[in-house]
Amino acid sequence: MKRSTKVTTIIVIFFIIIAGVIIARTMIGNHFKKKFSKRPPPGIIVKTVEERKFQNIIETFGTAVPIKVQSYNIEKYEIIEEIKYNTKVKAGDIVAKLKSRTIRAPFDGVIGKRNFSDDINVSESSVVIDIEDASFLFIDVDVPEIFAPFVKKGLGVDVRFSGNKEKIYKGSVDSIASKIDVSNRSLRLRVKLQNSNSEILPGALMEVTIKYNERDSLGIPDTSVILEGNKVYIYKVDDKNVTNRVEVIVGNRSQGYLEVKSGLNKGDIVVAEGLKKVRPNGKIKPIKDGAKKSKSDWGKKAKSKDIETKKGKFDWIKNLFGKSGSEKKEDKK
Repeated sequence: MKRSTKVTTIIVIFFIIIAGVIIARTMIGNHFKKKFSKRPPPGIIVKTVEERKFQNIIETFGTAVPIKVQSYNIEKYEIIEEIKYNTKVKAGDIVAKLKSRTIRAPFDGVIGKRNFSDDINVSESSVVIDIEDASFLFIDVDVPEIFAPFVKKGLGVDVRFSGNKEKIYKGSVDSIASKIDVSNRSLRLRVKLQNSNSEILPGALMEVTIKYNERDSLGIPDTSVILEGNKVYIYKVDDKNVTNRVEVIVGNRSQGYLEVKSGLNKGDIVVAEGLKKVRPNGKIKPIKDGAKKSKSDWGKKAKSKDIETKKGKFDWIKNLFGKSGSEKKEDKK
């Protein structure tokens, strides 16, 4: 064989191998493309856009004081009977019996004691008792002057006690100062809080949240938003269960929901959870928020196919030995 013929043969074989590899890769790619293209759309939790309550808030703190306090300065040598401190009394009950007089409660309350003076000699000879009505509490708070146009008498207030932050007590703005305090550029407010069960002791530090500008606005779950710089996006689901990426303008946050100022309408459906599984213009299987996810039957189908294939593997044994005796008797009948 000539040398030129060998070179030509090698080149032809080389190109045949390359063509075979390309054809094989194309066939394998098409096979997997068909296989995975049949996968169903992912199940995604969705939420309908509805109106919710939103409001602006002012957070501050203050000290709780009883609504009524009456103090008495008593000389110790005048006390005839021991005074029962921290006990509840009603109006007219005896608080203290003295040599010169008898002190009666002017209103329902609790008998308390406080230090009279830093002077040791005075404190040793005298005692000051208080009758405190803590069925209602006052909390004096300061708010920055920029909020002065928004605060009004009667605004709702949420109050938390530092010893039990999980419980929220409801109160209201009872009075407002007539002018701004120039020393700290703030406005003094007085909050009134019901304390009929005496859960809060006078003098406790309270965390106060004043709510104003309450309104009804469209709200979406805060887990449904995508932040990119200064812009906010969500996935809106159309009638064909296709997701479209939409820019929205949001406002305040309240109880896990964000206020939507523009970009959505009431009744629109948005993706609430599972944003990583969603793609723009992709199809999904909507699952309403709160509904139980249905278990996929893919596993069952796969198991049934495996059982059928396992049974099929041993069918050749039956064919090899022919029909059993019982089967032959049935055929004769």
